[in-house]
Amino acid sequence: MRHTAAMDRLRQVPWDALRAGVAVPAIASVLEGVPAEREVDRVLRRNRGLSRDERTALVEAIFGVSLWRRRLRWETGAGSPAVLLASLLRDLAGVSEARAQALTGAAQAPRRDAAPERLADRWSLPDWLEAHLISELGEAAEAFCAAIAAPGPVCLRANRLLCTRDQLAARLLDEGVETAPTPRAPDGVFVRTSRANLFGTRAWREGLFEPQDEGSQLLGNLVEPLPGETVLDLCAGAGGKSLLLAAQGARVLAHDIDGERLERLRARSRRAQARQLIEIVDRPRRADRVLVDAPCSELGTLRRGPDARWRIDPALLASLPLLQRELLETAAPLAAKRLVYGTCTLNRAEN
Repeated sequence: MRHTAAMDRLRQVPWDALRAGVAVPAIASVLEGVPAEREVDRVLRRNRGLSRDERTALVEAIFGVSLWRRRLRWETGAGSPAVLLASLLRDLAGVSEARAQALTGAAQAPRRDAAPERLADRWSLPDWLEAHLISELGEAAEAFCAAIAAPGPVCLRANRLLCTRDQLAARLLDEGVETAPTPRAPDGVFVRTSRANLFGTRAWREGLFEPQDEGSQLLGNLVEPLPGETVLDLCAGAGGKSLLLAAQGARVLAHDIDGERLERLRARSRRAQARQLIEIVDRPRRADRVLVDAPCSELGTLRRGPDARWRIDPALLASLPLLQRELLETAAPLAAKRLVYGTCTLNRAEN
């Protein structure tokens, strides 16, 4: 396996601060099916006295073994959480054999001399995803797997209702957070400060930004509402794109079948000072422009979650196109000027 950004990330972790007595039981829970992010939240709440380095090492251990579980099992031929953690440190993070054993308390694990031949073993994929990526991407599947093996950059969107992108960057810099402008989204910034406490900043409390990937911002920007136009956000969810459209001067009709996510939109719109621009509607209705950010298999977002690839039901790839067609058939008659459809998947049947 060639040197990758994922390995670079693992090599920068302060592994000497690892508390294996906390990490190993948490890893066991994740391997038994508990979502990794939920387990991390639980463990951090129960261990509030951990130092910053201890927290970092703990989180990276849980996420790392969750993501790389298949590769680590291939390396060791074992499934013990402690052995898998030791293999993560030794085989991917560049920690010496002796140090990996000392940090994890694991017995010495077997070690392969050759690299894995299968894509699924190299990049830790379920069998169905390996087959799907090879079918959809061909030779480009390897590069895609390398890209999703490391988390993407943290991206924020400046809230145009309250500030410009440059003003947001200056405010965050005053609070010790360095950013860089996104190359394509006009309101976006990438966070350059490692592990910045963004939600502890005054800029966050004042509603100056929302976390939002650049691709998500670009999809919302395709709607191009004129000031005062109505936009129906048919699958609004928690409202990231509704907030973007409101910040552009649109009057947004936000609809979703998930009431809990819409409640999150209510709270977010208050913080963003956009409540007067967003109306939550029980039934879709006609608007100048309609956005359908359709439910999908989310294969384009695999780098966001360390266990996302293990939690996707492959049966969705066959069933989702029917739902998406129904959404488009609902949306098309409601759009007076423009209909924008998008997914976050590379499954051609959904696009």
